Amino acid sequence: MSVAVLSIILIVLLFAFLGAGLWVALSLLGVGIAAMALFSNAPLGLVMATTMWGHSNSWALAALPLFIWMGEILFRSRLSDDMFTGLSPWMNRLPGQLLHVNVFACGIFAAVSGSSAATAATIGKLSIPELSQRGYPEKMVIGTLAGSATLGLLIPPSIILIVYGVATEQSIARLFIAGVLPGLLLVTLFVGYVAVWAVLNRESLPMEDISATFREKLRRSRRLLPVVMLIGGVIGSIYAGIASPTDAAAVGVVLALVLSWSSGTLSRASFVEGLMGATVTSCMIGFILAGASFLTVAMGFTGIPRILAEWIGGLGLSTFTLLAALTVFFVILGCFLDGISVVVLTASVIMPMVQQAGIDPLWFGIFLVIVVEMSQITPPVGFNLFVLQSLTGRDILTVAHAAMPFFALMVVALVLIVIFPSIVTYLPEQM
Repeated sequence: MSVAVLSIILIVLLFAFLGAGLWVALSLLGVGIAAMALFSNAPLGLVMATTMWGHSNSWALAALPLFIWMGEILFRSRLSDDMFTGLSPWMNRLPGQLLHVNVFACGIFAAVSGSSAATAATIGKLSIPELSQRGYPEKMVIGTLAGSATLGLLIPPSIILIVYGVATEQSIARLFIAGVLPGLLLVTLFVGYVAVWAVLNRESLPMEDISATFREKLRRSRRLLPVVMLIGGVIGSIYAGIASPTDAAAVGVVLALVLSWSSGTLSRASFVEGLMGATVTSCMIGFILAGASFLTVAMGFTGIPRILAEWIGGLGLSTFTLLAALTVFFVILGCFLDGISVVVLTASVIMPMVQQAGIDPLWFGIFLVIVVEMSQITPPVGFNLFVLQSLTGRDILTVAHAAMPFFALMVVALVLIVIFPSIVTYLPEQM
């Protein structure tokens, strides 16, 4: 049987499983079992058992539930209130005023939660009513939230970067540090766009009180400083080599519990809810990774990735053409699947192709995450669009239209890291 026919059969089978509502992990296992049973003589049960155990029994993977738990703890604290209160006095003099609070608050919360949907929901619940009441344009309020919430996928500690690192056997610490400058680049682009828009549309913005003294600004920011120090400590300890991502995550959980206790939001109920939320999410992601690892091995037995990589190499495509094609492919795929599923579904097939083209897997991880960020605000299944639709009551097309300028800014960021790859690689090289 030709590789093309084999590939089509497996792709149709995968979408049949997903379309039937089967869990992503079970769909991956089903396709892997079919590939090995039909097209290989290898011992199916033995390969499945050793592969799934080998990829689950990973010390690097221990960082995943810990970072998720840290985000769950802070999600149930007064962090969102403290961020709005602490950031708003500093933003009043900037063109765009409190619209910048959405960008910076999402950036900070993204660094502690690692989830774009959680970031959009948490910051949106507070900022949408507040900014709407003050008279800010709804389109910009929704747009800044939709775009900035995606930073949760890129700014470390990022759950999807852990998944990519485990799936492709890349250093999670280096991936975390590689995401810092691109994350700051996106924040800068978002802030710059809001400022330029505000200068061109002064009449659309309300007049804000800018009389707060420096002492008053510091007083209102006092609860924000411990969270910023927590983020800086986690990322800084990894960068300095003092702690591995797993060690830093464990310390982050302890400090998050201390912050939640000191703010009066830690109770038996919130502790149990946070622990159970982290357990459910971690088990889901772990199961998906186990299924993806088996599918990767099964694909190796069929020879599809190797033949596809050789075929792509034989086409003589330039690196830029290949990246452009992959961008379109991932955005389309991301319209129907969440980011983690996109990464684990494609890693086994795409990575040999990427390495054949001479692309650095570390750099490609950040490139992939930015593209997945773009898909989070692309209809029909952009997760952030659904979150904001439920918060605003607007239809999905209105929310998507508000997010389009920020989609374009992500394209700009993507072009910049392609032209200047050192934006991604500089900090990891200094570790």
